[in-house]
Amino acid sequence: MNLKSLLARPFAHYIYTKIEKSKTSAVADQFEIFQKILKIGIQTVFGKEHSLHEVSNHQQFIQAVPIRDYEQLKPYIEQIKEGKKNILWPGKPIYLAKTSGTTSGAKYIPITKNSISNHIDSARNALLCYMAETGNYDFAKGKMIFLSGSPELERVGGIPTGRLSGIVNHHIPKYLRSNQLPTYETNCIEDWETKLDKIVEETINKQMTLISGIPPWMQMYFDRLIEKSGKKVSELFPDFSVMVQGGVNFAPYKKKLFDSIGKQIDCIELFPASEGFFAFQDSQQHEGLLLNTNSGIFFEFIPANEIFNTSPTRLSLKDVKLNENYALIINSNAGLWGYNIGDTVKFVSLNPYRVIVTGRIKHFISAFGEHVIGEEVEYALLKAAEEFETKITEFTVAPNIAQGKGKSYHQWFIEFENAPKNLINFSEKIDEVLRKKNVYYDDLIRGNILQPLKINIVRKNGFIDYMKSIGKLGGQNKVPRLSNDRKIANELEAFLA
Repeated sequence: MNLKSLLARPFAHYIYTKIEKSKTSAVADQFEIFQKILKIGIQTVFGKEHSLHEVSNHQQFIQAVPIRDYEQLKPYIEQIKEGKKNILWPGKPIYLAKTSGTTSGAKYIPITKNSISNHIDSARNALLCYMAETGNYDFAKGKMIFLSGSPELERVGGIPTGRLSGIVNHHIPKYLRSNQLPTYETNCIEDWETKLDKIVEETINKQMTLISGIPPWMQMYFDRLIEKSGKKVSELFPDFSVMVQGGVNFAPYKKKLFDSIGKQIDCIELFPASEGFFAFQDSQQHEGLLLNTNSGIFFEFIPANEIFNTSPTRLSLKDVKLNENYALIINSNAGLWGYNIGDTVKFVSLNPYRVIVTGRIKHFISAFGEHVIGEEVEYALLKAAEEFETKITEFTVAPNIAQGKGKSYHQWFIEFENAPKNLINFSEKIDEVLRKKNVYYDDLIRGNILQPLKINIVRKNGFIDYMKSIGKLGGQNKVPRLSNDRKIANELEAFLA
């Protein structure tokens, strides 16, 4: 055990003990955060416009602060970008995290002096909890990689601005800098494929112990390593023992990733976003991610089927229930108020509060009233893949609405690592599982309003080529699991096998 591994042991134990204690005070911590951000929010333009000085409890807050998405918060963000102070939070943000928007181009999310620790400490805490629980400290001695965006920052309204992963890169502790790969110069390369080749070149002969990133882009990295060396990843990196991932549901990618590695290794799942670091896997023994209840964010939860209502039910942590699908709303010390992040979660434990991410609010299919969500399609595909012993590279689903004769159906676009021998039986299995998961979809099939789903096979690297064609290859970009329109589906027609 080297010096870094040795020093990590007492620190990991300290943080682990602290987090274990915080699990028992989650509701009280949330109330305290609510009071703190209210007190500070009074000093801002937003606070004055919403009379936060008159708010003393959650019900009053609900009346004063409506739910907003980025588009509705944008007028305040524009003032911040103009260099104005005290808009959403006192002073000016120390960073603006620039991220892809679905309707308005780039989004600019404030990160304040108060909120930066939420982003930095949460990732650290996930690793330290893993160390303390498993006793695996040895990975701290090797090289670690995070497949991320460029750390180069521009200035908007005098505020350093860039991708969240690039911003976080500037806050990696000095004692870990010597462990970090790729180099700063390589991380600054914008073209993803050029960058990936350079990362392979820099890492292929190194002692890699931890690799982190979004699963599809980790898979691309592994594929390039195997192509260059002819070896499995674990042969190249025998000390590689921890994989850290987030951004999408890990389950559909898990089998192929482990096959590329050549063995199963420990995984740590994270739930970060530009708006905040919401949850992390605190245990290898329990399902779900521990909600970050004491990190500057006051959470609200709206039953997912009410999210588009004029006055939806807004619950605080103490009122949530197990296995209910909730839209996640945040109020934070970054100056985000009643902010709908667009993700849905489900609690799998209330003691402590652990969640799984079930999908995106805008990523669903309800062209016929079925309201199929991401969690359901991922579950159905995973069950079919297990039974038919097939591996999935990537997939997405869209409605195909009949024009003239014939019935409508859900059209699945799947890129296989190894396709099932009988595609018809495979699609029937997905349909069967999905009907059991979603009663509305089942009703539409039984009522002959929809015909069973149909699968289109996407050619090898088709999704990569599609993402490249729309300028979203690499970084934090992801293929939506579901679309309620044909935009992605129509473009994917050009990438079929």
